[in-house]
Amino acid sequence: MRIRIKTKWSKEEREVSVEDAVSVLAFNSWKIGMQTLLEIENEDFQIDTQMQRIEVMEEIMAFMVQALDRIVHENLNEEDRGVLISMYAQKLADHVQDNARDFDGPGDYRTPFITKLNKRLEDYSDTKWNDERDEPAFSMGIEFGINISNVLGPKDRKWALDYIQQVLMPEFYNLFKKTIKSVGLIDEEIKGIDGGDKLDSRHVMLRDKPE
Repeated sequence: MRIRIKTKWSKEEREVSVEDAVSVLAFNSWKIGMQTLLEIENEDFQIDTQMQRIEVMEEIMAFMVQALDRIVHENLNEEDRGVLISMYAQKLADHVQDNARDFDGPGDYRTPFITKLNKRLEDYSDTKWNDERDEPAFSMGIEFGINISNVLGPKDRKWALDYIQQVLMPEFYNLFKKTIKSVGLIDEEIKGIDGGDKLDSRHVMLRDKPE
């Protein structure tokens, strides 16, 4: 998957706030999602409308939220992880709202996305994570493939599952994980949201809850 990752800071200036890191992660997540959507279309799977494309993007974003939660699970306590995931989800909801409004006109697209996201988090909670390799296990990949294939036209659902689960998901997940590292949310030093002392990301305190 060929896509350039954009960060807001140079390699020489890695001390950034959690809020900034999450904003850049959400921006790049949307870029990765768009590239993933393009690859699905390039495989000639049936996507007929712009809002169907938004639905595919929503499923990719829901997967990324769950993946981020699994990645940081051992590094943050439950409260801090909840704030981080909530902040990330809200940033993604902004992208859903802006893009769906451009395609389908004025309206509330955030609320249905958040509702879907909560449902997907429940669905993914029954799937496994490969702790040794820090990546989705087979059951999580299958769940993602099913969710995407259900959005596609009926003629493609039977054939899309294997491609999405075995080929597409590993490609964009590796890029997503690289992006998390590049913005400093894991294995880097970052600041708390309130601009306090520099903290190791494995012990970062997310002091301010998002609105």
